Order: sequence, then C-alpha cells, then structure tokens
Amino acid sequence: MESTWLVLLSLALGLGVGAGFVSLIHVAEHHGRRAADVVNPAVPDGIDQVLDALETAGVVLDPSNNVIKTSPGALTLGLVWNQQLVHPELLELARQVRQTGEPISEDLVLSRGPFGDASMRFRVRLARLGTRYVLMLAEDRTEAFRLDEVRRDFVANISHELKTPIASVGLLAEALNQAADEPEQVRRFANRLTTESARLGRLTQEIIELSRLQAQDALAEPEILSVDDIVAAAVDQSRVVAEAERITIVIGKKSGARVFGDEALLTVAVHNLVANAVNYSLEGSRVGVGVRLQKGIVEITVTDQGVGIAESDLDRVFERFFRVDQARSRHTGGTGLGLSIVKHVVQNHGGDIRVWSQPGSGSTFTIRLPEAAAPIIEPRPNKPRTVARATAGDTQ
Repeated sequence: MESTWLVLLSLALGLGVGAGFVSLIHVAEHHGRRAADVVNPAVPDGIDQVLDALETAGVVLDPSNNVIKTSPGALTLGLVWNQQLVHPELLELARQVRQTGEPISEDLVLSRGPFGDASMRFRVRLARLGTRYVLMLAEDRTEAFRLDEVRRDFVANISHELKTPIASVGLLAEALNQAADEPEQVRRFANRLTTESARLGRLTQEIIELSRLQAQDALAEPEILSVDDIVAAAVDQSRVVAEAERITIVIGKKSGARVFGDEALLTVAVHNLVANAVNYSLEGSRVGVGVRLQKGIVEITVTDQGVGIAESDLDRVFERFFRVDQARSRHTGGTGLGLSIVKHVVQNHGGDIRVWSQPGSGSTFTIRLPEAAAPIIEPRPNKPRTVARATAGDTQ
C-alpha cells in the first residue's frame, strides 16, 4: 500500500517538475523574442520599399538611435556610417521629435561624412513612424545653393564692371559740356567718350553672348564647318590691331578638319584667343595659330610670346571677369569675359580647352573638338548621252 502511494507521489512530483521546466522554457522563449525584437527590430510594412525607391536620403531610427533601415542616398551622402547617424545635429532633431511628437523641418549645413572637411546643405524633415521609430528624410540642396551663389556673384560682378564705364561716360559728358568753347578740349573729351562707350558696348554684348551660350538651345541648328575657314576668319579680325603693334600672326598649314557646330560662335571663340594673344604679346613678337587632326580630335592651338600666366592663376583664367593683369586689361579695354565665352562655346560643342603658360615665356591655349565625319554623298544617276550632248551643245 505504501509503495503505491510512493509511486503516485513520485509521478505527481515528476509532473510538477516537468510543468515547471516547460513554463521556464516558455518564459525564456518569450524574453528571447523580446530581446531579439530590440536588437533586430523590424520596420513597419512597406517602409523598406519606400526607402529603396527614394533618390534622396531616408533613414529609420529605433528608440536607441540605431539606424535600422537606410536608403542608398543616405550612405552616398555620408549621413550614415557604421549603422549610426554621423552628425549630432540630426540626433538632436530626432530627440526633439520623440519628446514633442511633432514633425520637424530644418535647413542644415553638415560636413560630408565623418572624415571630410567639405560641407553640404540639406533640407531635413523628421517625423514619428509608429510608436517606436523616427523617420528622417534629407534633401541635398548643395548644388542649388552653389548655383545661387554663382548667380549672385555674377550679378555683383556685372554691377561692378558696368559702374566704371557708366561713371566715365557721365563725367566725360559733363566735362564736354563745360568745355564747349574750347575745340581742342572738346575733341579730347569726345575721343575718350567714344572709347568708354565702345568699352561699355563690348561689355554689354559679351554679357548677352555669355547668357545666350548658357541657354540649352545655343546650338539649335549645328552644321558641318571647315575649321581652316573658321581660323582664317578669326585671324583676319585681329590683323589690324596686330599690325599696329608690329605683331606677326602666323597660321599653320591647312588641315582639312571639319566639326559640327555654329560657325559664328566658333569664330568668336578662336578670335577671343587670338585677340588675347595679341593684346598680351610684346611689340615685334609673333603669335602662332595652328590646327591639328589626331585620332578623331581637332585641336586649334593659339601660342603667343607674351608675359605668360602665373601657375596660381591658371585654374582661374576662364572665370568670369577674372583678369591676370588688371592694369593691362584696362589699357586694352578687356572685359574679363573673353576666355569665359571661349570656355562655354567649346563646352557647348562637346569639347574642352586647355592652357599651358610660363611667366616670361608666353602661353598656349588649345581648343579640342570632336571631328565631324564626312557626309555620305549619294552618286547621281548617269544622264542619257543624248541629253548630255544636247546640254553641251547649248553651252557652247
């Protein structure tokens, strides 16, 4: 009898111990799932697809500010590194969103990545995503701000450049009025007035030309052009000035090269290079202009024996209103836009421009353009002999 009770008691004890172990296993499993959810949280449904489709930066943060999902743009822009937001400013905005529950939009200037010194401008918007997460969207506006700065600088430069000739015209007109009874002074002031008005006209024309070149339809109707003819026309425009300064312009042998483009624009570009070479050359020196065709690339080279350009200025010579020699530019009537126009013309024709220079040894500017393939000419059908003889007889 006693053995029966012992057996039953053992069974009951075994069942209790087993039930306890099962309960412990269930509790441990539950805690394990919760821990896994904390360590490896899952974003709400659909967010993965949305972030993958974004061209801008998108980031999802968990309550510990760990990045659990990011778009490719956030990595490219350097906002996320090692599954963390790089910038403390973004973490502070995420804290404010969690605290207030309200979306936040800010314009921020942030460094590019954890190591770089370059800065970028972003329009950032953060909002709660469900009860646990924060969604951050960042739009890169660096290029837009850069273009605005360039535009503002351009307007400021134009205002400054126009101010001098306009003031000079006003002063000369006033002086001309006061010297009405002195014929010699009238002629002197009239000549200076003509010079300043011509300078103002050139500057205005080049500003208009530069604005047209920056338009997308600057080459609306390109055609096949002879580079030799373009060079000859450009050099002819500078021969009078060159002869007055006893500067010889030498043109290399004809190349037969052809390019697609706008004849007037390319002539202006080459003329600007030749005119610069003449203006900055010493009296009695030479300016060389040559054309070379090599492996589908047409090179137009203008070389002078002038004062040259310092190495520190080589990267800036194509900037608007930049002058290597301010005093000489004023003497020659330079506007500071000639090389900038050359650069835009060449770029609009699918080419580039290079410069080599050494102070005291002169400068060499090289325009590189893609060669235009020769057009295919369909052979004309032979005319009947009777018609040919009749035509010949009529001609005689």
